[in-house]
Amino acid sequence: MTNSSWAYLSNYLIYSSMAVFTLAFFAHAYETAWSVRTPELESTPKTGNTLTRTMDYTRTEKVARIATSFMILGFLLLVAGVVARGVSAGRVPWGNMYEFSITGAMAFCGAYLVALRKYDLRWLGLPVSIAVLLTLGTAITILYRPSAPLVPALKSTWLVIHVSAAIISGGVFLLANAIAATYLLLDAMEMRGERKAWAKRLPSLEVLDQLSYRLVAFVFPLWTFAVIAGAIWAENAWVRYWGWDPKETWAFITWVAYAAYLHARVTVGWRGRKAAWLCLFAGSTFLFNYVYVNIWGSGKHTYSGL
Repeated sequence: MTNSSWAYLSNYLIYSSMAVFTLAFFAHAYETAWSVRTPELESTPKTGNTLTRTMDYTRTEKVARIATSFMILGFLLLVAGVVARGVSAGRVPWGNMYEFSITGAMAFCGAYLVALRKYDLRWLGLPVSIAVLLTLGTAITILYRPSAPLVPALKSTWLVIHVSAAIISGGVFLLANAIAATYLLLDAMEMRGERKAWAKRLPSLEVLDQLSYRLVAFVFPLWTFAVIAGAIWAENAWVRYWGWDPKETWAFITWVAYAAYLHARVTVGWRGRKAAWLCLFAGSTFLFNYVYVNIWGSGKHTYSGL
Protein backbone atom coordinates (compact mmCIF):
# COMPACT_ATOMS: atom_id res chain seq x y z
CA MET A 1 0.00 0.00 0.00
CA THR A 2 1.15 3.54 -0.73
CA ASN A 3 1.37 6.24 1.92
CA SER A 4 -1.77 7.90 0.55
CA SER A 5 -3.62 4.58 0.79
CA TRP A 6 -2.65 4.26 4.44
CA ALA A 7 -3.81 7.85 5.00
CA TYR A 8 -7.22 7.09 3.47
CA LEU A 9 -7.43 3.89 5.50
CA SER A 10 -6.68 5.84 8.67
CA ASN A 11 -9.48 8.29 7.89
CA TYR A 12 -11.95 5.46 7.24
CA LEU A 13 -10.97 3.78 10.50
CA ILE A 14 -11.42 7.01 12.45
CA TYR A 15 -14.85 7.56 10.87
CA SER A 16 -15.77 3.93 11.60
CA SER A 17 -14.70 4.29 15.23
CA MET A 18 -16.90 7.39 15.53
CA ALA A 19 -19.86 5.43 14.18
CA VAL A 20 -19.27 2.66 16.72
CA PHE A 21 -18.80 5.14 19.60
CA THR A 22 -22.11 6.70 18.54
CA LEU A 23 -23.76 3.28 18.90
CA ALA A 24 -22.10 2.92 22.30
CA PHE A 25 -23.49 6.32 23.29
CA PHE A 26 -27.04 5.34 22.33
CA ALA A 27 -26.71 1.97 24.07
CA HIS A 28 -25.47 3.60 27.29
CA ALA A 29 -28.20 6.24 27.05
CA TYR A 30 -30.82 3.51 26.61
CA GLU A 31 -29.43 1.64 29.61
CA THR A 32 -29.64 4.75 31.78
CA ALA A 33 -33.06 5.88 30.60
CA TRP A 34 -34.88 2.56 30.59
CA SER A 35 -33.49 1.36 33.91
CA VAL A 36 -35.61 3.92 35.77
CA ARG A 37 -38.88 2.39 36.85
CA THR A 38 -42.00 4.47 37.30
CA PRO A 39 -42.94 5.48 40.85
CA GLU A 40 -44.69 2.76 42.79
CA LEU A 41 -46.14 2.27 46.27
CA GLU A 42 -44.16 0.27 48.79
CA SER A 43 -45.56 -0.81 52.11
CA THR A 44 -43.34 -0.74 55.21
CA PRO A 45 -44.32 -1.61 58.81
CA LYS A 46 -43.25 1.77 60.23
CA THR A 47 -44.35 4.26 57.61
CA GLY A 48 -47.09 2.44 55.79
CA ASN A 49 -47.46 3.08 52.05
CA THR A 50 -44.77 5.34 50.60
CA LEU A 51 -44.18 6.46 47.03
CA THR A 52 -40.69 5.51 45.89
CA ARG A 53 -38.73 5.37 42.65
CA THR A 54 -36.37 2.46 42.28
CA MET A 55 -33.91 1.27 39.67
CA ASP A 56 -34.16 -2.03 37.87
CA TYR A 57 -31.08 -2.89 35.81
CA THR A 58 -31.98 -6.47 35.01
CA ARG A 59 -34.00 -5.31 32.01
CA THR A 60 -31.02 -3.50 30.49
CA GLU A 61 -28.16 -5.83 31.42
CA LYS A 62 -27.92 -7.14 27.87
CA VAL A 63 -27.89 -3.61 26.45
CA ALA A 64 -25.17 -2.67 28.94
CA ARG A 65 -22.96 -5.53 27.76
CA ILE A 66 -23.57 -4.49 24.16
CA ALA A 67 -22.62 -0.90 25.02
CA THR A 68 -19.33 -2.05 26.53
CA SER A 69 -18.67 -4.22 23.47
CA PHE A 70 -19.20 -1.16 21.26
CA MET A 71 -16.74 0.80 23.40
CA ILE A 72 -14.13 -1.93 22.99
CA LEU A 73 -14.72 -2.18 19.23
CA GLY A 74 -14.59 1.60 18.83
CA PHE A 75 -11.32 1.67 20.78
CA LEU A 76 -9.78 -1.04 18.58
CA LEU A 77 -10.82 0.79 15.41
CA LEU A 78 -9.36 4.00 16.82
CA VAL A 79 -6.08 2.24 17.63
CA ALA A 80 -5.96 0.92 14.07
CA GLY A 81 -6.68 4.42 12.73
CA VAL A 82 -3.86 5.94 14.77
CA VAL A 83 -1.43 3.23 13.66
CA ALA A 84 -2.44 3.65 10.01
CA ARG A 85 -1.89 7.40 10.34
CA GLY A 86 1.63 6.73 11.61
CA VAL A 87 2.36 4.32 8.76
CA SER A 88 1.10 6.82 6.19
CA ALA A 89 3.45 9.48 7.55
CA GLY A 90 6.35 7.10 8.13
CA ARG A 91 6.69 8.19 11.76
CA VAL A 92 4.88 8.17 15.09
CA PRO A 93 1.51 9.96 14.68
CA TRP A 94 2.17 12.87 17.01
CA GLY A 95 3.21 15.70 14.71
CA ASN A 96 0.21 18.06 14.92
CA MET A 97 -2.99 18.74 16.86
CA TYR A 98 -5.08 16.36 14.76
CA GLU A 99 -2.77 13.49 15.60
CA PHE A 100 -2.51 14.55 19.24
CA SER A 101 -6.31 14.61 19.46
CA ILE A 102 -7.04 11.20 17.97
CA THR A 103 -4.27 9.66 20.09
CA GLY A 104 -5.52 11.49 23.19
CA ALA A 105 -9.05 10.19 22.61
CA MET A 106 -7.58 6.70 22.24
CA ALA A 107 -5.66 7.07 25.54
CA PHE A 108 -8.74 8.37 27.39
CA CYS A 109 -10.94 5.53 26.15
CA GLY A 110 -8.16 3.01 26.83
CA ALA A 111 -7.78 4.25 30.42
CA TYR A 112 -11.53 3.81 30.93
CA LEU A 113 -11.53 0.26 29.54
CA VAL A 114 -8.49 -0.79 31.58
CA ALA A 115 -10.00 0.63 34.77
CA LEU A 116 -13.30 -1.07 33.89
CA ARG A 117 -11.64 -4.48 34.27
CA LYS A 118 -11.05 -3.83 37.98
CA TYR A 119 -13.71 -1.31 38.96
CA ASP A 120 -17.41 -1.08 38.18
CA LEU A 121 -17.17 2.03 36.02
CA ARG A 122 -19.78 1.17 33.43
CA TRP A 123 -21.76 4.18 34.61
CA LEU A 124 -19.00 6.32 33.11
CA GLY A 125 -19.57 4.84 29.66
CA LEU A 126 -22.04 7.55 28.66
CA PRO A 127 -19.84 10.60 29.45
CA VAL A 128 -16.73 8.84 28.13
CA SER A 129 -18.41 8.08 24.80
CA ILE A 130 -19.59 11.70 24.56
CA ALA A 131 -16.12 13.07 25.32
CA VAL A 132 -14.47 10.77 22.78
CA LEU A 133 -17.00 11.70 20.10
CA LEU A 134 -16.53 15.43 20.75
CA THR A 135 -12.74 15.06 20.58
CA LEU A 136 -12.79 13.04 17.37
CA GLY A 137 -15.43 15.29 15.80
CA THR A 138 -13.31 18.37 16.52
CA ALA A 139 -10.24 16.58 15.19
CA ILE A 140 -11.70 15.64 11.81
CA THR A 141 -13.61 18.90 11.21
CA ILE A 142 -11.30 21.62 12.57
CA LEU A 143 -7.88 20.15 13.33
CA TYR A 144 -7.39 17.77 10.41
CA ARG A 145 -4.17 18.10 8.44
CA PRO A 146 -2.80 15.73 5.76
CA SER A 147 0.10 13.46 6.66
CA ALA A 148 3.41 15.28 6.41
CA PRO A 149 7.03 14.89 7.57
CA LEU A 150 8.01 16.07 11.03
CA VAL A 151 9.59 19.45 11.57
CA PRO A 152 13.34 19.09 12.31
CA ALA A 153 13.01 19.68 16.07
CA LEU A 154 10.65 16.69 16.40
CA LYS A 155 12.91 14.22 14.62
CA SER A 156 14.17 12.52 17.73
CA THR A 157 13.74 9.31 19.68
CA TRP A 158 12.63 11.51 22.56
CA LEU A 159 9.40 12.22 20.65
CA VAL A 160 8.31 8.63 21.27
CA ILE A 161 9.46 8.64 24.89
CA HIS A 162 8.22 12.06 25.97
CA VAL A 163 4.94 12.28 24.06
CA SER A 164 3.81 8.70 24.73
CA ALA A 165 4.29 9.24 28.48
CA ALA A 166 2.41 12.55 28.30
CA ILE A 167 -0.50 11.08 26.33
CA ILE A 168 -0.96 8.11 28.67
CA SER A 169 -0.75 10.42 31.69
CA GLY A 170 -3.32 12.76 30.16
CA GLY A 171 -5.79 9.94 29.51
CA VAL A 172 -5.65 8.75 33.12
CA PHE A 173 -5.73 12.29 34.52
CA LEU A 174 -8.88 13.07 32.55
CA LEU A 175 -10.52 9.86 33.75
CA ALA A 176 -9.71 10.84 37.35
CA ASN A 177 -11.20 14.29 36.66
CA ALA A 178 -14.40 12.75 35.31
CA ILE A 179 -14.74 10.77 38.53
CA ALA A 180 -14.00 13.86 40.63
CA ALA A 181 -16.68 15.79 38.73
CA THR A 182 -19.13 12.94 39.40
CA TYR A 183 -18.25 13.17 43.09
CA LEU A 184 -19.09 16.88 43.18
CA LEU A 185 -22.37 16.32 41.33
CA LEU A 186 -23.49 13.57 43.71
CA ASP A 187 -22.25 15.49 46.75
CA ALA A 188 -24.36 18.50 45.77
CA MET A 189 -27.33 16.21 45.19
CA GLU A 190 -26.98 14.60 48.61
CA MET A 191 -26.61 18.01 50.26
CA ARG A 192 -30.09 18.84 48.97
CA GLY A 193 -31.51 15.51 50.09
CA GLU A 194 -31.67 12.04 48.60
CA ARG A 195 -29.99 11.11 45.33
CA LYS A 196 -32.17 11.09 42.27
CA ALA A 197 -33.24 7.71 40.93
CA TRP A 198 -30.70 7.53 38.12
CA ALA A 199 -27.88 8.41 40.53
CA LYS A 200 -28.60 5.64 43.01
CA ARG A 201 -26.72 3.16 40.86
CA LEU A 202 -23.49 5.16 41.17
CA PRO A 203 -20.88 4.31 43.81
CA SER A 204 -20.73 5.98 47.20
CA LEU A 205 -18.88 9.26 47.62
CA GLU A 206 -16.13 7.47 49.53
CA VAL A 207 -15.53 5.03 46.67
CA LEU A 208 -15.41 7.85 44.09
CA ASP A 209 -13.02 9.85 46.27
CA GLN A 210 -10.64 6.91 46.66
CA LEU A 211 -10.78 5.92 43.00
CA SER A 212 -9.95 9.41 41.77
CA TYR A 213 -7.00 9.54 44.17
CA ARG A 214 -5.69 6.13 43.15
CA LEU A 215 -5.75 7.02 39.46
CA VAL A 216 -3.82 10.25 40.03
CA ALA A 217 -1.33 8.57 42.39
CA PHE A 218 -0.81 5.77 39.88
CA VAL A 219 -0.02 7.98 36.89
CA PHE A 220 1.68 10.95 38.57
CA PRO A 221 5.16 9.33 38.42
CA LEU A 222 4.70 8.83 34.67
CA TRP A 223 3.80 12.52 34.25
CA THR A 224 6.91 13.42 36.26
CA PHE A 225 8.95 11.29 33.88
CA ALA A 226 7.29 12.98 30.89
CA VAL A 227 8.30 16.44 32.18
CA ILE A 228 11.87 15.30 32.84
CA ALA A 229 12.08 13.60 29.43
CA GLY A 230 10.87 16.81 27.82
CA ALA A 231 13.65 18.76 29.52
CA ILE A 232 16.27 16.28 28.32
CA TRP A 233 14.85 16.48 24.79
CA ALA A 234 14.92 20.29 24.96
CA GLU A 235 18.61 20.21 25.82
CA ASN A 236 19.25 17.90 22.89
CA ALA A 237 17.23 20.03 20.45
CA TRP A 238 17.78 23.60 21.69
CA VAL A 239 20.86 23.29 23.94
CA ARG A 240 18.98 24.20 27.10
CA TYR A 241 16.97 22.10 29.55
CA TRP A 242 14.37 24.70 30.42
CA GLY A 243 13.37 28.00 28.86
CA TRP A 244 9.97 28.80 30.40
CA ASP A 245 8.34 28.34 27.02
CA PRO A 246 4.52 28.55 27.46
CA LYS A 247 4.07 24.80 27.00
CA GLU A 248 6.93 24.01 29.38
CA THR A 249 5.53 26.44 31.92
CA TRP A 250 2.03 24.96 31.84
CA ALA A 251 3.37 21.41 31.96
CA PHE A 252 5.17 22.41 35.15
CA ILE A 253 2.01 24.09 36.51
CA THR A 254 0.10 20.85 35.89
CA TRP A 255 2.82 18.92 37.72
CA VAL A 256 2.65 21.33 40.68
CA ALA A 257 -1.16 21.18 40.77
CA TYR A 258 -1.31 17.37 40.86
CA ALA A 259 1.60 17.29 43.33
CA ALA A 260 -0.39 19.67 45.56
CA TYR A 261 -3.41 17.38 45.24
CA LEU A 262 -1.42 14.34 46.36
CA HIS A 263 0.33 16.30 49.10
CA ALA A 264 -2.96 17.65 50.42
CA ARG A 265 -4.42 14.16 50.64
CA VAL A 266 -1.42 12.45 52.19
CA THR A 267 -0.14 15.07 54.64
CA VAL A 268 -3.03 17.45 55.28
CA GLY A 269 -5.73 14.82 55.03
CA TRP A 270 -7.90 16.50 52.42
CA ARG A 271 -10.78 14.30 51.35
CA GLY A 272 -14.06 14.71 49.58
CA ARG A 273 -15.18 18.03 48.18
CA LYS A 274 -11.93 19.98 48.62
CA ALA A 275 -9.85 17.22 47.07
CA ALA A 276 -12.25 16.87 44.15
CA TRP A 277 -12.10 20.60 43.38
CA LEU A 278 -8.30 20.53 43.51
CA CYS A 279 -8.24 17.52 41.18
CA LEU A 280 -10.46 19.38 38.70
CA PHE A 281 -8.25 22.46 38.91
CA ALA A 282 -5.19 20.36 38.10
CA GLY A 283 -7.01 18.78 35.17
CA SER A 284 -8.04 22.20 33.88
CA THR A 285 -4.38 23.23 33.68
CA PHE A 286 -3.66 20.14 31.58
CA LEU A 287 -6.55 20.92 29.22
CA PHE A 288 -5.52 24.57 28.97
CA ASN A 289 -2.03 23.48 27.95
CA TYR A 290 -3.42 21.01 25.45
CA VAL A 291 -5.98 23.29 23.82
CA TYR A 292 -5.06 26.95 24.28
CA VAL A 293 -1.26 26.76 24.33
CA ASN A 294 -1.14 24.32 21.42
CA ILE A 295 -3.44 26.37 19.20
CA TRP A 296 -2.98 30.00 20.22
CA GLY A 297 0.26 29.93 22.18
CA SER A 298 3.66 30.99 20.92
CA GLY A 299 7.11 29.57 21.44
CA LYS A 300 9.11 26.57 20.38
CA HIS A 301 6.26 24.10 20.95
CA THR A 302 3.84 25.42 18.33
CA TYR A 303 3.37 22.20 16.39
CA SER A 304 -0.41 22.29 16.06
CA GLY A 305 -0.21 22.47 12.25
CA LEU A 306 -3.03 25.06 12.17
